Amino acid sequence: MVEKSIHLVKVRRTLNGSVNDELMWFGRSLGLFSSRDKNKSCYRIFVELLESSDGLTSDELAFRLKITRATVIHHLKRLLGSGLVVKEGNKYMLRVVRLSDLIDELKSDLERLLRDLKKSAERIDHELNLSGSKR
Repeated sequence: MVEKSIHLVKVRRTLNGSVNDELMWFGRSLGLFSSRDKNKSCYRIFVELLESSDGLTSDELAFRLKITRATVIHHLKRLLGSGLVVKEGNKYMLRVVRLSDLIDELKSDLERLLRDLKKSAERIDHELNLSGSKR
């Protein structure tokens, strides 16, 4: 199994912001966009993938955004590592079409992980003869 990593970040949300403000908050809350990305390249790549129905190659992203392919690849690796973007052939696309579906999938992933962790913790507790009392 390939490891996927998302870092949830509590970010102050701008009320009544534009769709772009909301998308920026969304991505920052998922740990995708950082203040180190001065040109907002990762954000721009994310938006392009969101708007694309058939996916895009790294060359197409670089051309559309007028950034280097190396920059595109750097950010795509991060997005792939988060599990939010998938690669099919030579095209990159979001894991699902709608962002609300993406959150539902992330929630399912998290619930599955927490169930597995709980089972493991119970097995470890049993093996170590840890009592059921809380400290």
